Amino acid sequence: MSEGVEKTIDIEQILRSKMGDKSKFVPRFVVKWLKHIAHEDEVNAFLWESRDKKGTEWLIECVKYLDMDVMVEGRENLPDKNDCKRYTFVSNHPLGGQDGVCLGSIIGKHYDGQFRYLVNDLLMFLPGLRPVCIGINKTGKQSRNFPRLVETGFQSDYHMLMFPAGMNSRKIGGVIHDLPWKKTFIVKSVEYQRDVVPIYFSGHNSKRFYRIANFCKFFHLKVNLAMLFLVDEMYKNTHKDFRVVIGKPIPWQTFDNTRTPKEWAKFVEDKVYEQAGPAGMRAE
Repeated sequence: MSEGVEKTIDIEQILRSKMGDKSKFVPRFVVKWLKHIAHEDEVNAFLWESRDKKGTEWLIECVKYLDMDVMVEGRENLPDKNDCKRYTFVSNHPLGGQDGVCLGSIIGKHYDGQFRYLVNDLLMFLPGLRPVCIGINKTGKQSRNFPRLVETGFQSDYHMLMFPAGMNSRKIGGVIHDLPWKKTFIVKSVEYQRDVVPIYFSGHNSKRFYRIANFCKFFHLKVNLAMLFLVDEMYKNTHKDFRVVIGKPIPWQTFDNTRTPKEWAKFVEDKVYEQAGPAGMRAE
């Protein structure tokens, strides 16, 4: 790492925060490999260079840094920022990093930063992202706080940006597709009378990533090994073109008792992929 660059992301510190005293038993070669696969030096260099930026401004800087060429369709479907309503924006999650950054920059710019993500709490280690995040840890002792944090987000005056699958897409039957969407966004959008805006995001990760994900599924591993490679996948996806399709808001009254919340979640998930057209259905 270049001299004078402050170390924001410290893999050893993250291991300690997640594993406590057990972290000292992690072999040094494993720690070194984790630093490499997480691009610790490169990420820290960017974080240092963008240290004066926060929230939406930082997200826009990320999109530039990753050299994403983004074509947005349906921008006219974004509700007026002055209509005094709050919305739930939901999207498929093909990449696991860049898609979240890009959508945050679009939503944040349109709504003057008045939105919040529900994200994995590991992302709270990023100072520029922290102001627009509600960090969720679904495992361990902090999992009991999950309902409260979700409730806090939906009770707020912020728009919510969510990836209802809970993790990024997998290759299913040869097609890149989300795992089944969870019903939380339906239940809470109805409770707090938030219309739902469906968004499709194009893109895919490497074949290696999907092989690792399938390995974890086959052996029923509790540890999501594929997640360790997401930063590396992000760097593999630099300098690429992406397509974002924003659908028309779905009134919260739509989600009535004719279907269960889980079935309504599947309804919105299907709508997201449908509005992508044939490109959203084919294998990568």
